[in-house]
Amino acid sequence: MDWRAKVELFEKMRREYEHGAGTIRGVARKFTVHRRMVRQALASAVPPERQRGERKCPRLGPVQAWIDAILEADRKAPRKQRHTAHRIWQRLQAERPECPVAESSVRRYVGRRKRALGWTARQTFVPQCYAWGQEAQADWYEAEAELGGERVRLQVFSLRSMASGGAFHRAYPRATQQAFLEAHELAFGRFGGVFRRLRYDNLKSAVKKILRGYQREETARFIAFRSHWGFAAEFCNPGEAQEKGGVEGEVGYFRRNHWVPVPRAGDLAELNEQLLAACHQDERRTIAGRAESVGVAMQAEQDHLLPLAPEGFDLAEMSFPLVDSAGCVKVRTNFYSVPVKAGTRVQAKVYAAEVEVWHEGVCVGRHERCYQRQQQVLDLEHYLEVLERKPGALAGSKPLEQWRAAGRWPASYDRFWEELRRRHGGQTGTRQMIALLKRGAQRGWKQLEEAVSQAVALNCWDVAAVEYMLAAPEPRRASEPMELGWLERYERPLPVMNEYDQLLGGEGTR
Repeated sequence: MDWRAKVELFEKMRREYEHGAGTIRGVARKFTVHRRMVRQALASAVPPERQRGERKCPRLGPVQAWIDAILEADRKAPRKQRHTAHRIWQRLQAERPECPVAESSVRRYVGRRKRALGWTARQTFVPQCYAWGQEAQADWYEAEAELGGERVRLQVFSLRSMASGGAFHRAYPRATQQAFLEAHELAFGRFGGVFRRLRYDNLKSAVKKILRGYQREETARFIAFRSHWGFAAEFCNPGEAQEKGGVEGEVGYFRRNHWVPVPRAGDLAELNEQLLAACHQDERRTIAGRAESVGVAMQAEQDHLLPLAPEGFDLAEMSFPLVDSAGCVKVRTNFYSVPVKAGTRVQAKVYAAEVEVWHEGVCVGRHERCYQRQQQVLDLEHYLEVLERKPGALAGSKPLEQWRAAGRWPASYDRFWEELRRRHGGQTGTRQMIALLKRGAQRGWKQLEEAVSQAVALNCWDVAAVEYMLAAPEPRRASEPMELGWLERYERPLPVMNEYDQLLGGEGTR
């Protein structure tokens, strides 16, 4: 029984006791409840909270000591190589199959134990979208392994594709520049090509000195290596690891699943073979929110990678932002709309008075530069393709609001749009208005405004009539009579013909 129903029942029982049966037994018999509930209702109009006892876990009991032993052993393991609840549940299935326990029960128990041990730190990462072969992120991390029976601390290179999710891991005794460059070559061989851009921390192997902003004085050898393979490099701000959250998440996932428990190998070469096998094993997994597995995505991405043969490129003063889900690119501190699919990497050129956005050698957007901060500069023309699929978003859209403020949306548009919705319904009428706006983007906005104004003056509420006026050599004025000949070029349903007949002075028939 929900809370509201129980409150109403208490009220009925209290009234029955006062004005009806007058006894607890009589009230309980009438409402078929226990006398205990009648006493509760007489004591208070608000039902008491339900007392929940501690839930017993009979299946978890036999393995609690086993789980506690794992968590106790994790005290001596590196902080980032300790067991997660999911990893403990996996080991429980493999090593204790006679004790079937649900993963949720293991999670609750491990959560209570870790809170008691003080291991409650968590990190949150924001998912991103990337084009095929556009970006990969690289980083070093520490891990421990038993090589030849001896526990050693290693430096592991990790490179992750941001589009496919494929990764490459290789361990070295030290994170030297030679190891850094060698790991790149091995990673390029594994992916079958070179990524267009790689994102790093300010690694000493690549960065000699951190200058102001995003500028870096790079090491000469890294510059030569980058030029040889033809990729671009970007570096995060100092201490801002979330700027390369893709590889940070990959490192955490790989640690939890392949560095726990601490791996054992005869030597470093054997360990690297195990790491490579683990990378191939991860190709079978499917990242949340994606339809295909990592391996399938890597095959699709390979065609979009740069060839392994070296090829130089020119550096220029420009930015390459990613189109976000709002159809905007961030240039300096502001957001500008572009008619490009979300997740596409475009080129932004900043001038003193305007901002141009280029994609595949074509200027796809031009805006007046905004010198404020965190502002959205939107053009309704850039959203017509999306609005055609989502017509309900037009009425309250911010691009429409900015067009109204700029005087680009005259009152005649609202009058024509309102009549289209009244005659054809909200969805269909709005779609027709959007189609008319797309025609204006082709023919010219001034011509569209004149044609719509003429149609409104003539009380003509048909999109085809406006399109005809746009196609005419010169837009007709409202004072000029409309000829009947142009109607014969279109086949219209009978009700529409009647509207035209009435417009031309005829009586019309139905």
